[in-house]
Amino acid sequence: MAGIGFELRKLMRRNTLSGVARAYLYAGVISSGPMILSCFGILIIGVLSLTVVVPTVLITQFQVSVTYMIACSLIVTGPLQLAFTRFVSDRLFEERDDLVISNYRAVQLACTVASGLIAVVAMGFGFRTEPLGYRILMIAGFVIASNIWIAVIFLSSVKQYRQILLSFAIGYTFVVGLTLSLNRHGITGLLGGFVAGHAILFALLSGIVHRHFRSPRFMSFEVFDRKMMYPSLAWVGLMFNLGVWADKFVFWYVPETGTRVIGWFHASLIYDIPVFLAYVCVMPAMAAFLVRIEADFVEYYDAFYDAVRTGATLQRIHAMRDMMVGSVRAGLYEIIKVQVVTLLLIVAFGAALLGALRISSLYLPLLLVDVIAASLQVLFLGLLNVLFYLDARREVLRLTGLFVLLNTGFTLLSIKIGPEAYGYGFAAALVAVTVVAVRTLDRKFAFLEYETYMLQ
Repeated sequence: MAGIGFELRKLMRRNTLSGVARAYLYAGVISSGPMILSCFGILIIGVLSLTVVVPTVLITQFQVSVTYMIACSLIVTGPLQLAFTRFVSDRLFEERDDLVISNYRAVQLACTVASGLIAVVAMGFGFRTEPLGYRILMIAGFVIASNIWIAVIFLSSVKQYRQILLSFAIGYTFVVGLTLSLNRHGITGLLGGFVAGHAILFALLSGIVHRHFRSPRFMSFEVFDRKMMYPSLAWVGLMFNLGVWADKFVFWYVPETGTRVIGWFHASLIYDIPVFLAYVCVMPAMAAFLVRIEADFVEYYDAFYDAVRTGATLQRIHAMRDMMVGSVRAGLYEIIKVQVVTLLLIVAFGAALLGALRISSLYLPLLLVDVIAASLQVLFLGLLNVLFYLDARREVLRLTGLFVLLNTGFTLLSIKIGPEAYGYGFAAALVAVTVVAVRTLDRKFAFLEYETYMLQ
């Protein structure tokens, strides 16, 4: 994220209120813009279709279908995302740009084949009674969504953040517009507009990719070479996405909390809405995390390794290590402070917010717990990010694997306890993995100089 870091540091160095405000706004939009646009796009489509789509259960079926489309596409492409990012970064460092776009096409081919096969099997076995148009659109939408995540992760690795955000803004304008224009045709119309809008978004992202890179070879498969592949990163990508969605799947499919909506797809009325609102509420924390990591930590990180490479004094190296540690602590404290303020605002105005959305105030306790849990997820993500900077891939893999196990187990336990414990399983899992991540990072920093010199 060096491109973001350069822009943020430039804004922060102005030492003005407007400069700091612009830095945080820019970080917040970049870090959570696509997610927020996706969530609000689906919400707007549902609200504006209420008076047109009859019966309204079709809107619920549409929203649940696209939620599964997004969730499962993230999980399926998880193993490719981080591994491909590392491959692209390594090739750019080696100045072998010709391998970038050709291997990007290979990854997209693999993604298309894998996601297409999964979607065909799922639609063939779990949705036989649904209309043919619905099944075809779900297959096409799943393949397109999977390829969108590959394009996004590729453009992120080459620092095209603004183009990503602009593409999502334009793409979701088409998504909402096309879906609303076709909503009179029921779930097939809703889904058709959604898939067509995503096809436009994917075309925009692909245009950016092919405009910036050229290669004499159309396609090459070095990315799958065991010498260039990082299996640990593939497993981390899978485990992190599974961990994020584990509690949702548990609530969807446990009989006490989930109900069947369409085909194999289930949803949880009591859990889904508070979780959605909670993720919207963590946007300030994501901005704080990105500003502190990119504006402070990366600067000291670069200074530390520059000191090592240039043969600086041990005192200088220790000083830069200490500054790195201090910047991480300051960043984590800032995330906590921002989310405490957000939580207090939810306590004060949460009932009014739920009322404005025509949601019962009985959801407020669960919303508060989910906001805390989502805030901890941002904290956990920040710690993983720092560990990635320190190349602690095995430690990150263990942490994400633990996240999957604890989130699944604690969520099942919370459902067994009863409604008063809903959401606490997700929060407890994140408390545990965040504590373990902090201890892991402490140990990593304690032996940083030793590992830098002795384990190369």
